[in-house]
Amino acid sequence: AGVDLIEIGMPYSDPLADGPTIQESGTQAIKNGMTLDLLFQQIEEVRQHSEIPLVMMGYFNQVMQYGEEKFFKRVAEVGVDGLILPDLPIFEYETFYKDILEANDLTISFLITPQTSEERIRKIDALTRGFIYMVSNSSITGAKTGISEAQLAYFNRINDMQLDNPRLIGFGISNYETFRTACKYSNGAIIGSAFIRTLAKAKDIRQATLDFVKMVREDVQIPVV
Repeated sequence: AGVDLIEIGMPYSDPLADGPTIQESGTQAIKNGMTLDLLFQQIEEVRQHSEIPLVMMGYFNQVMQYGEEKFFKRVAEVGVDGLILPDLPIFEYETFYKDILEANDLTISFLITPQTSEERIRKIDALTRGFIYMVSNSSITGAKTGISEAQLAYFNRINDMQLDNPRLIGFGISNYETFRTACKYSNGAIIGSAFIRTLAKAKDIRQATLDFVKMVREDVQIPVV
């Protein structure tokens, strides 16, 4: 459909940063028998047909249960390009896992929010190998629509910091208007819950996906995830 990057969620029983839509999606996936090993197998199959960048998002307990070194090695083997692990502390990453990810040529993207201090943002910018995930507001995924003046002030503040890494804005991005606005203040936007809601109602997954991406982009050449 023309997206620039695909974020692949790792279904989990306690997704702390995710709202009801992704929670329900993950729960259904687990009921359907989804496991990390099955997901890795599916990604291997995808890699036979596409070289589009793939980023896995999940929670660190999943990594620990799988075995950290085993997990990172497997992620790299199947062709994943990077990871988003919202609950991985920066100190833990820098102390224990940075060398492992770099050895496996995996990027890591950390999250910032309107409440993140400048000192922490600078630290995240220094450690990021990929993109910085800008959480658009202080909520879970899919929790609101529209972008407020307070959010625009936050976007401008981050722009003024002139960070080294590209930034993608996520959480609450659901349609052309919010996507377009987010992209004015960053390098692209991430849409999750709105897309999953579309799929839940779709009879033809392929056509629904094409229609959704077209609706969001309206042929505007700005990165969408």
